[in-house]
Amino acid sequence: MSEGVDRLLQLALEKGALKYGDFTLTSGKKSTYYFDGRLLSLDPEGAYLISQCLLPVLRQAGAEAVGGLTLGADPIVASIALASYIEETPIPAFIVRKEAKSHGTGQGVEGPLKAGSKVAIIDDTCTTGGSLFQAIEAAEGVGCTVVKVVAVLDRQEGGGEELRRRGYDFIALMEADAEGKIQVATGFR
Repeated sequence: MSEGVDRLLQLALEKGALKYGDFTLTSGKKSTYYFDGRLLSLDPEGAYLISQCLLPVLRQAGAEAVGGLTLGADPIVASIALASYIEETPIPAFIVRKEAKSHGTGQGVEGPLKAGSKVAIIDDTCTTGGSLFQAIEAAEGVGCTVVKVVAVLDRQEGGGEELRRRGYDFIALMEADAEGKIQVATGFR
């Protein structure tokens, strides 16, 4: 598994997924670097590597579905669902809307998610954990149990610690230090 994360880190550098400058993050925090996870999750090799690194983790956790907040999680959960089907151990995907639809059925969660399912929540990046918490709340709101929470990159700015403090089993494939140096996360070395 660590070989896959090593290659994913190399690919992140090759694809320019790490940028330096002055950025405002989704959380509202300012940062001197930006990690564009979509440059990995929408890349064919990146999507493959992410799914191959995470499938064993999700299976071990007993996840029966995988989902997260749109947009960061969309390509990740789709690649995991596809890879799990190819390996003949299907794990369906679901997507949490930022706001429930105001028309049709008014759903906040899209996909074949069943109440009572054990689920994993995924996002490309964790800073404060806001997007992950929003997806957790939506999944729990429809009667699911969150058995794993995952980020491709943990910015190490408090979100991961808060998830753990609240009792969630959180891991990341990669982690960053304050200067934006990204490395394979401790759990995957």
